[in-house]
This record gives sequence, structure tokens and C-alpha cells, in this order.
Amino acid sequence: MNVELIINPKASDIGDNFIVRRSLPRAEKRMVGPFIFWDHMGPVELSETKEMKVRAHPHIGLATLTFLFSGEIMHRDSLGNEQAIRPGEVNWMTAGKGIVHSERSKPSEPMTLEGIQLWIALPKDSEEVEPSFVHHKANELPRFEHNEAELLLIAGKVMDHISPVPVYSDLFYLKGSLKREKNFEFKVKPGCEAGLYLTKGKIKIGEEVIEPGMMVIYKISKDLMFETIEESEFMIFGGEVFPEKRNIWWNFVSSDKERIEQAKRDWSEGHFPEVINETEIIPLPKS
Repeated sequence: MNVELIINPKASDIGDNFIVRRSLPRAEKRMVGPFIFWDHMGPVELSETKEMKVRAHPHIGLATLTFLFSGEIMHRDSLGNEQAIRPGEVNWMTAGKGIVHSERSKPSEPMTLEGIQLWIALPKDSEEVEPSFVHHKANELPRFEHNEAELLLIAGKVMDHISPVPVYSDLFYLKGSLKREKNFEFKVKPGCEAGLYLTKGKIKIGEEVIEPGMMVIYKISKDLMFETIEESEFMIFGGEVFPEKRNIWWNFVSSDKERIEQAKRDWSEGHFPEVINETEIIPLPKS
């Protein structure tokens, strides 16, 4: 079998009792290609009394990618960007040498919020690039069919399809849907690895039944294959495996442990830039 590991998510509080389902990182699997962090938000009903409120916090050495299935989030960052993200759109933020951002729902508008936010580690020679932010509308992303599945290319390159989202390494991130009782195969290049995250439906890999919220990680250089039991929706992700280990602590990622220690000092001493129109920050954790 091509599968290395099957992961069930763990509940995690990202601030003010807003709970997400976290699949990466894990002790037994820190990364899948460059993907080092995976949170599934919701579905959760938000209102004036229940908000998503992720206060200003820093990042280094990574890029964040936010993709929503429903609802709306307001992104603000230390570069001066203030951008709402809605279903099917992409927010890509490159932290590089350091950025600060916040994310909040609109308290005046009741909504069902659901989406995935992930971190992508940057290659060693790009870990200290200048921070940046881009937003892409849903109609800018490539759509195509493969093995009877409807696919949306969120980031990276697949076959002859290229997403407009700027990336720093060889990676792929897609949203897919497929009817029941269909077989699906996705070719993976040598030196790359792939993962599958099921959002709706039910699929089978060998004799293993995969249900929503479960993540399947395939062995390096092995193709991604599964069979749908019922109509299903899923995310496919992965890419080249970096030669160096990545250290991760709180919101910081780096191939250099001392760089993370420096980021800790910088945040606690107020050396990171501020987010415009944001007065609340998340303090450095004690451990």
C-alpha cells in the first residue's frame, strides 16, 4: 500500500475559545512536502456574541494560505494590508524575515464559517525574504477535470495548470470533488510526497475507510490513489521534500534554531512591526 500514515485531527484553541481541528504538525509526521501546519476551522455559527478573533501575532520562515468554504474573515497585517477573504478566494501571506497579522470575523454579520488555514515552510534560501501578501479571487484559479474529478488548483502547478498564487517551492494544493464509486489516481513526482484531506463524503484506500476530518499521508514518491464510497469532497496537497529539518515553535518556523530564539526575543521586546487598526496582541507563550 502507498500509505505512510492516517491522521485523525486534534482539537486546538487558536484564541478566545475558537476551536479548530488540527492535523499537522504531529510528532510522528511534522511535514508533508513543504506543508507544516493544517487547521480546519468550523463549520461554526458566528454572531455578535461568538466571534473568530485571532489577535495580532508574528510569523517568520513560512507562508500562510487561507481558503474558505463559507463565511468571511478580515485579514490585517503589518504591511498595511486590510483584506476580506470570502469562499473560494485565496489569501497568501509570506512571512519571510518577519510579519505580524490578525484575523477577525465581522461581529455584526451572523454567518457559518468554515475553511482551512495552513502554513507552508519556505526553502532555506527563502526563509528570510521580504514579507508580502497577495489575494486572489475565485475566478482567477484554474479549474479542470482529472479522472472524472472536478479540481480547483489553489496553489502550485499540476500537469499544465498553474495557479497565479506565488510559491517558493515545487508544491500543489487542490480542492476536488468526485461522484460515488469512482477510482481516483494522482501522479506524484520522484522526491515529492502527497497528502489527502477529506472534507465531505466517504472514501476507501485498500480496506481502510476514510471519513471527513481524516488526513491520509502517502509515502514519498508514491502516487495518491483512492476509491469513493459516496460522493466526496477533498483537498490534495504536497510537494518536494526539503533536505533540511524544520524547527517549529509557536508561530515561528526555521531551519535554524537560533533564528527562532531571536524571533522570540524580538516579539517579547516589541521589535516586530505593528498591525494598523489593531490594538490587541497575543503575548509570547511561556513555554
